[in-house]
Amino acid sequence: NPVGIRDTLATLLEAPPLCHLTPDGRGTAELVLAEVLNNVAEHAYAEGPGPVTVTLTPVAGGIHCSVVDEGAAMPGGRLPDGRLRGSPETALEDLPEGGFGWHLIRVLSRDLTYRRSDGRNCLSFLLPCDG
Repeated sequence: NPVGIRDTLATLLEAPPLCHLTPDGRGTAELVLAEVLNNVAEHAYAEGPGPVTVTLTPVAGGIHCSVVDEGAAMPGGRLPDGRLRGSPETALEDLPEGGFGWHLIRVLSRDLTYRRSDGRNCLSFLLPCDG
């Protein structure tokens, strides 16, 4: 639920390795992880809550993130393309609601992969280190 996600994010941001990032790096990490966790809650666990494991590992060039859940698989067994809908000419009120999360995740992370294994969704990505 949204409160649980906020509490989890606050805990992750206050602990290593995220607490060692610059304010901008922490903001990026918070945005990406919030989008990922909200997608898990909204889509993988649409029928009810379930376990989620977030593992953050410092590596050369950033922080490797792994998010594993036991919810519903990604449609088609693959990640959404993250393509923005609309165009620069689209009026603000005509823009679709939603659909920006995967675009943000793809732009702000690297090496994004998804696989389904033993009834679990396994998402991994690198948050590039900003110093």
